[in-house]
Amino acid sequence: MHSVPRLATPADRPAIESIVRDAYSPYIGRIGRPPGPMSDDYAMLIGDGRVYVVDEAGAIVGLVVLVPEPDAMLLHNVAVAPAARGTGVGRSLLEYAERSARAAGYRAIRLYTHEMMTENLALYRRIGYAETHRAEEMGLKRVFMVKPLT
Repeated sequence: MHSVPRLATPADRPAIESIVRDAYSPYIGRIGRPPGPMSDDYAMLIGDGRVYVVDEAGAIVGLVVLVPEPDAMLLHNVAVAPAARGTGVGRSLLEYAERSARAAGYRAIRLYTHEMMTENLALYRRIGYAETHRAEEMGLKRVFMVKPLT
Protein backbone atom coordinates (compact mmCIF):
# COMPACT_ATOMS: atom_id res chain seq x y z
CA MET A 1 0.00 0.00 0.00
CA HIS A 2 1.40 3.36 -1.01
CA SER A 3 1.02 6.74 0.59
CA VAL A 4 -1.93 8.84 -0.50
CA PRO A 5 -0.75 11.45 -3.00
CA ARG A 6 -0.42 14.97 -1.64
CA LEU A 7 -0.39 18.33 -3.37
CA ALA A 8 3.13 19.19 -4.52
CA THR A 9 4.95 22.21 -3.10
CA PRO A 10 7.59 24.40 -4.74
CA ALA A 11 10.25 22.51 -2.75
CA ASP A 12 9.22 19.32 -4.58
CA ARG A 13 10.00 20.73 -8.03
CA PRO A 14 13.60 19.41 -8.38
CA ALA A 15 12.47 15.86 -7.51
CA ILE A 16 9.46 16.13 -9.85
CA GLU A 17 11.60 17.33 -12.74
CA SER A 18 14.14 14.57 -12.08
CA ILE A 19 11.44 11.87 -12.10
CA VAL A 20 9.93 13.26 -15.32
CA ARG A 21 13.38 13.36 -16.97
CA ASP A 22 14.14 9.78 -15.91
CA ALA A 23 10.69 8.49 -16.92
CA TYR A 24 10.56 10.09 -20.36
CA SER A 25 14.21 10.19 -21.51
CA PRO A 26 14.10 6.58 -22.79
CA TYR A 27 11.47 7.65 -25.33
CA ILE A 28 13.57 10.42 -26.93
CA GLY A 29 15.26 8.02 -29.35
CA ARG A 30 12.00 6.37 -30.33
CA ILE A 31 10.11 9.66 -30.83
CA GLY A 32 13.02 11.67 -32.17
CA ARG A 33 12.61 14.47 -29.61
CA PRO A 34 11.79 14.92 -25.93
CA PRO A 35 8.21 13.92 -25.04
CA GLY A 36 5.85 16.75 -24.09
CA PRO A 37 6.04 16.31 -20.29
CA MET A 38 9.77 17.02 -20.39
CA SER A 39 9.11 20.62 -21.45
CA ASP A 40 6.24 21.38 -19.07
CA ASP A 41 6.57 24.33 -16.67
CA TYR A 42 6.43 22.48 -13.36
CA ALA A 43 6.79 25.66 -11.28
CA MET A 44 3.58 26.92 -12.88
CA LEU A 45 1.78 23.56 -12.62
CA ILE A 46 2.72 23.28 -8.93
CA GLY A 47 1.67 26.89 -8.33
CA ASP A 48 -1.69 26.16 -10.00
CA GLY A 49 -2.26 23.16 -7.69
CA ARG A 50 -2.18 20.60 -10.51
CA VAL A 51 0.65 18.30 -9.35
CA TYR A 52 0.25 15.55 -6.75
CA VAL A 53 3.13 13.44 -5.46
CA VAL A 54 3.60 10.19 -3.60
CA ASP A 55 6.14 10.76 -0.86
CA GLU A 56 7.53 7.65 0.82
CA ALA A 57 10.13 7.80 3.56
CA GLY A 58 10.91 11.40 2.66
CA ALA A 59 11.46 10.75 -1.05
CA ILE A 60 9.09 11.51 -3.90
CA VAL A 61 8.55 8.28 -5.84
CA GLY A 62 5.83 9.33 -8.28
CA LEU A 63 3.64 12.15 -9.50
CA VAL A 64 0.45 12.83 -11.37
CA VAL A 65 -0.62 16.08 -13.06
CA LEU A 66 -4.38 16.64 -13.21
CA VAL A 67 -5.98 19.49 -15.15
CA PRO A 68 -9.73 20.17 -14.82
CA GLU A 69 -11.36 20.76 -18.20
CA PRO A 70 -14.98 21.59 -19.04
CA ASP A 71 -16.05 18.05 -19.97
CA ALA A 72 -13.49 15.77 -18.30
CA MET A 73 -10.50 15.69 -16.00
CA LEU A 74 -7.28 15.62 -18.03
CA LEU A 75 -4.67 13.21 -16.73
CA HIS A 76 -1.84 15.31 -18.13
CA ASN A 77 1.08 13.27 -16.86
CA VAL A 78 1.92 10.34 -14.62
CA ALA A 79 5.52 9.38 -13.85
CA VAL A 80 7.28 7.06 -11.42
CA ALA A 81 10.85 7.20 -10.13
CA PRO A 82 13.07 4.45 -11.57
CA ALA A 83 13.63 2.89 -8.13
CA ALA A 84 9.86 2.59 -7.60
CA ARG A 85 8.92 1.04 -10.94
CA GLY A 86 7.05 -2.22 -10.62
CA THR A 87 5.95 -1.46 -7.05
CA GLY A 88 2.40 -0.31 -7.86
CA VAL A 89 3.05 3.41 -7.44
CA GLY A 90 1.95 4.11 -11.02
CA ARG A 91 -1.27 2.15 -10.62
CA SER A 92 -2.04 3.90 -7.32
CA LEU A 93 -1.51 7.27 -9.05
CA LEU A 94 -3.86 6.31 -11.89
CA GLU A 95 -6.47 5.20 -9.36
CA TYR A 96 -6.02 8.47 -7.45
CA ALA A 97 -6.57 10.42 -10.68
CA GLU A 98 -9.86 8.61 -11.25
CA ARG A 99 -11.00 9.14 -7.64
CA SER A 100 -10.11 12.84 -7.90
CA ALA A 101 -12.03 13.20 -11.15
CA ARG A 102 -15.10 11.53 -9.63
CA ALA A 103 -14.86 13.68 -6.49
CA ALA A 104 -14.76 16.80 -8.69
CA GLY A 105 -17.99 15.67 -10.36
CA TYR A 106 -16.55 14.48 -13.67
CA ARG A 107 -18.09 11.57 -15.54
CA ALA A 108 -14.93 10.93 -17.58
CA ILE A 109 -11.16 11.18 -17.40
CA ARG A 110 -9.07 11.68 -20.51
CA LEU A 111 -5.43 11.56 -21.48
CA TYR A 112 -3.15 11.57 -24.45
CA THR A 113 0.14 9.90 -25.11
CA HIS A 114 2.55 9.70 -28.01
CA GLU A 115 1.70 7.04 -30.59
CA MET A 116 5.20 5.57 -30.21
CA MET A 117 4.68 4.95 -26.48
CA THR A 118 3.10 1.61 -27.26
CA GLU A 119 3.55 0.24 -23.73
CA ASN A 120 1.49 3.13 -22.35
CA LEU A 121 -1.21 2.67 -24.99
CA ALA A 122 -1.51 -1.02 -24.07
CA LEU A 123 -1.65 -0.24 -20.34
CA TYR A 124 -4.34 2.42 -20.77
CA ARG A 125 -6.45 0.08 -22.90
CA ARG A 126 -6.12 -2.65 -20.25
CA ILE A 127 -7.43 -0.33 -17.52
CA GLY A 128 -10.46 0.88 -19.46
CA TYR A 129 -9.40 3.79 -21.65
CA ALA A 130 -10.63 3.87 -25.25
CA GLU A 131 -8.99 5.73 -28.10
CA THR A 132 -11.07 8.68 -29.33
CA HIS A 133 -8.79 10.10 -32.02
CA ARG A 134 -5.24 10.82 -33.12
CA ALA A 135 -3.79 14.22 -33.91
CA GLU A 136 -0.48 16.02 -34.20
CA GLU A 137 0.12 18.76 -31.65
CA MET A 138 3.32 20.76 -31.31
CA GLY A 139 5.00 18.27 -33.64
CA LEU A 140 4.01 15.29 -31.47
CA LYS A 141 1.81 12.49 -32.83
CA ARG A 142 -0.65 11.94 -30.03
CA VAL A 143 -3.28 9.33 -29.28
CA PHE A 144 -6.23 10.71 -27.31
CA MET A 145 -8.10 8.40 -24.97
CA VAL A 146 -11.03 8.62 -22.56
CA LYS A 147 -12.38 6.48 -19.74
CA PRO A 148 -15.94 6.83 -18.47
CA LEU A 149 -16.16 7.07 -14.69
CA THR A 150 -18.97 5.13 -13.07
